[in-house]
Amino acid sequence: FSWIATMWGGSIRFGTPMLFSLGMIFLFTLGGVTGVVLANAGMDTALHDTYYVVGHFHYTMSMGALFSIFAGFYYWFGKMSGRQYPEGLGKLHFWLTFIGVNLTFFPMHFSGLAGMPRRVPDYPDAFAGWNMVSSLGSYVSGLGTLVFLLVLWRTFTAGAKVADNYWGEGATTLEWTLSSPPPFHSYDELPEIK
Repeated sequence: FSWIATMWGGSIRFGTPMLFSLGMIFLFTLGGVTGVVLANAGMDTALHDTYYVVGHFHYTMSMGALFSIFAGFYYWFGKMSGRQYPEGLGKLHFWLTFIGVNLTFFPMHFSGLAGMPRRVPDYPDAFAGWNMVSSLGSYVSGLGTLVFLLVLWRTFTAGAKVADNYWGEGATTLEWTLSSPPPFHSYDELPEIK
């Protein structure tokens, strides 16, 4: 709830960094809710070593971390590179990745509830349907990764130069007083904080 409280009362713009931040909250929360099921001893015994655990783990640990990393990357990329990334491609990257990971990992809960074990090289044909959906989701996520690489390429080859504080008047911390990208030695003397 502290993540949501941080945004409360703020002037929220749904740029690429905010989309990835909200996506992280959604995915981490969904993973946490599936973890509540595993807190029940009887369910945990039945679902232990099934794909339910794989889906739960990837929602909480992998996607929570990955979406946070992308949120930070897009927020700071202009400051680090001195160039503006293409916002439309950044949002496309978010939506492809968000849809892809949900298509990949959510069906794993159904496979696990049906009894599909993890750590096996092959599975019965009864699990083929949900595995096909997961495979399709992985291709969508892969396409999102290609879009991310395109974002990098476009930024470095054709990205417009960004201002020192391209996020506007709300960004008032010291790093936004520096040029983009910052010099190797930031301050010759201690800056005055107002």
